[in-house]
Amino acid sequence: MIPATEQSASPPRCMAAAGSRPVRILFVDHASRLSGAELVLLDVVKSYSHGSTVLLFEEGPLREHLDAIGIGTSVARRAKDLGAIRRDRSLLAAIPFIAGMLRLMRDIFVHARAHDLVYANSQKAFVLAAPVAFIARRPLVWHLHDILAQPAFAPAQIRLVAWLARHFARLVIVPSQAAADAFLDRRGNPSRLKVVPNGIDLQPDTASPGDIRRELGLPSGFLFGVFSRLAPWKGHQVALQALQAMPGAHCILVGEALFGETDYRIELHRLVKELGVSDRVTFLGHRNDVPRLMRSVDAVVHPSTQAEPFGRTIVEAMLCRIPVVAASNGAAPYILDSGSAGFLVPPGDPASLREAMEVIRSKPELVSAMTERAYSRARQLFGADDMRRSIDTLVHQALKAAS
Repeated sequence: MIPATEQSASPPRCMAAAGSRPVRILFVDHASRLSGAELVLLDVVKSYSHGSTVLLFEEGPLREHLDAIGIGTSVARRAKDLGAIRRDRSLLAAIPFIAGMLRLMRDIFVHARAHDLVYANSQKAFVLAAPVAFIARRPLVWHLHDILAQPAFAPAQIRLVAWLARHFARLVIVPSQAAADAFLDRRGNPSRLKVVPNGIDLQPDTASPGDIRRELGLPSGFLFGVFSRLAPWKGHQVALQALQAMPGAHCILVGEALFGETDYRIELHRLVKELGVSDRVTFLGHRNDVPRLMRSVDAVVHPSTQAEPFGRTIVEAMLCRIPVVAASNGAAPYILDSGSAGFLVPPGDPASLREAMEVIRSKPELVSAMTERAYSRARQLFGADDMRRSIDTLVHQALKAAS
């Protein structure tokens, strides 16, 4: 699969096929918390601020950011219980919520009729929008931010979304070849699948690492950070086990339990005490200044135990010139150029993770050369403007094919 970013070099057009008015896109997302998919959405919608609408299933921080961009937003207030439907559970769990889902579909239909195209930015949004877009006679784009595989998804849910994609999606956008391969393994239509790597722009920060550490009350020794929401498959426990074998090192955990995973947060606090590293771990919770915090650490650790469709924090660290140690699964090997732009270690292996960080501690010249390669690679492949141009080209192709 050729990344779409290699197919497009023109600036965003954002105009309807006839050229008489801007394209009107209905973006649909079930979440309003600032997770990875929602951060991508914030960048994508900047190309469509005139005439487009973002329909959310809940109130939250995402709406505030959308308002700041100037794009119209609407919240389907009948969706308050939809979060109880988990993607790793049986479809039978959705039965009590069928009436609410039907009301949501009616809301999507009303909005869709006033737009040219429906753009589903999450799995739940896609499941509800797929039949609605068909009935409303609007082309449907699904931006798939996941790897369709167990155990992240229940088998029945994988079959459902794969079937809907075959029959209703005009276009499926994924952020990596790893996500594309998983989709194709589920009998996805290759002619409607495009790889568009997530794009990231960082604002420069002039604060020194020492100033940031003092502000947060962090020590001056070796410090690494894990920057992700608190979820079992994100691998925080692996990083903590590696920390236990690194005397004098300190770790910050930046992120919060966003989607009903509070039990895991409690488990992490228990594990910190059990490992005897309570005085060397700092929980910082959800932060909106992740790139700034990255500047304070000696290494960014990305220890996911399941394959990730992308890895936004990996790219952010590369742009901050901070060395990365990542589990070698999902998109990480591509992002880190098979290990030339960062350290790749086996998933779930704290000993290998510790060894990589010891190299970072002891070989500054090697690490400096690696971070410069990583910075150049991130600037070349993962820019937000490239992502927006590619998606805009694909959106217009989908509109043209549907006309």
